[in-house]
Amino acid sequence: MATKIRKTKSEDRILTAAADLFYAHGLRGVGIDQVIEVSGVAKSTLYAHFRTKEQLVGEYLRRTDASWMAQLSEAAQRAGDDPRDQLVGLFDALTDAFGRHGFFGCPFVSAAVEAEPDSEARAVTEQHVLRRQAWLTDLGSRAGATDPAGLAGHLGLLIDGALASGRLLQHPAVVNQAKAAAKLLVDAHTGALSPAAG
Repeated sequence: MATKIRKTKSEDRILTAAADLFYAHGLRGVGIDQVIEVSGVAKSTLYAHFRTKEQLVGEYLRRTDASWMAQLSEAAQRAGDDPRDQLVGLFDALTDAFGRHGFFGCPFVSAAVEAEPDSEARAVTEQHVLRRQAWLTDLGSRAGATDPAGLAGHLGLLIDGALASGRLLQHPAVVNQAKAAAKLLVDAHTGALSPAAG
């Protein structure tokens, strides 16, 4: 049992170090030796957990997916019980992320740009997007959207756009703008906007 605990702690140290490095410097900008140095584990320990950098990147992205989806869900739930409010409130997760460490962009967009088309990183990234969009579509359906998948597509673009603009501008105002646009979209898709007078 003690060996398993040590193994888990070592794996967590490796993944924590890798996450910080990959997020700040990109997948290609970080070498295994940097991960070893920052994590403080022996090279043999790292390779006991991850035989290749690709495996390490894949696990980093899977953990990031679980964490980011939990943050989006928690922000949505904080907005209240109404799915329409949740679809707008989920953008608070982006504000929370900026408050923790600033914007380095979306790790999944970065991975999609850097990874080879047939890589594990690309596959995990695609799975993340499909998972996020399915969740947004379900929320849209519960909110009474006439086209839940279409609304989810628009909101996904707003999330990705806010993260990309946030990285460029390094200012949380981009999230406020994305959130305001999300409110307009949700209202339009759920019939909450009255038709313009003509």
